[in-house]
Amino acid sequence: MDHYRVKPGDKIDLSEWNPDDHSHYSGSKEDAESEIQSACVQLGLLQQLLAAERKHKVLVILQAMDTGGKDGVVRRVFSETNPQGVRVVSFKVPTAPEADHDYLWRVHQQTPGKGELIVFNRSHYEDVLVVRVHNLVPKNIWSKRYDHINAFEKTLADEGTLILKFYLHISKAEQRQRLLDRLEDPAKNWKFAAGDLKERELWNDYMAAYEDLLNKTSTTYAPWYLIPANHKWYRDFLISKIICSELASLDMKYPQIVEDLSTYRAQLEKESGA
Repeated sequence: MDHYRVKPGDKIDLSEWNPDDHSHYSGSKEDAESEIQSACVQLGLLQQLLAAERKHKVLVILQAMDTGGKDGVVRRVFSETNPQGVRVVSFKVPTAPEADHDYLWRVHQQTPGKGELIVFNRSHYEDVLVVRVHNLVPKNIWSKRYDHINAFEKTLADEGTLILKFYLHISKAEQRQRLLDRLEDPAKNWKFAAGDLKERELWNDYMAAYEDLLNKTSTTYAPWYLIPANHKWYRDFLISKIICSELASLDMKYPQIVEDLSTYRAQLEKESGA
């Protein structure tokens, strides 16, 4: 999995990264689906342990172009987790109170507490993506935000948050096919918006923005993983494996009960025999 981790100092050129890549799995798609399900179950157990220990905090960030698969990852990878301990946050256009504050104000309120796993489906990185591409603020404003974000994430990490960031890399041709699928399938029509085509016209601008994002904000404490995402099964395979590996590395343990439970056990056993 380390192959897809963007190391500090790397110079990412997205044209050199194949969105169709699935070279780091030698089995069949069917084999991978079985492994994904096993990883989802493992993630469910790890998330239960996270909630029980109530020591660590976990933040997963998903970024992608339209149709990139963020919703699909949420549905599949977190399918075996407990909704009481997992929350998905999507950041829309700022409300009036949010716009009155700095751009990270609303984000900090949604970060995980102890024992929580929070998934950002889009995130504070929109403020160096959409804001940049659409010239919503001057360059001398948004260009400072890479340092702001690094400092913000360093604060979270120093306070015990495990941060895992995934950029789902699809090709322009794959996006075209997925948009067509939304138009042709009545069950997916609702996902399509005319604005998707206007955003698509800015593809090259977004790729340049993503390259800067990956190059400037992948750190030892909050790394980016560049996930080839044309193949949904490979996308889910990589992400589920990476998250499980990182959570397992926390070496979490269930709380030790110091109280003698034998009295309560005897009482319940006595009830069953009555």
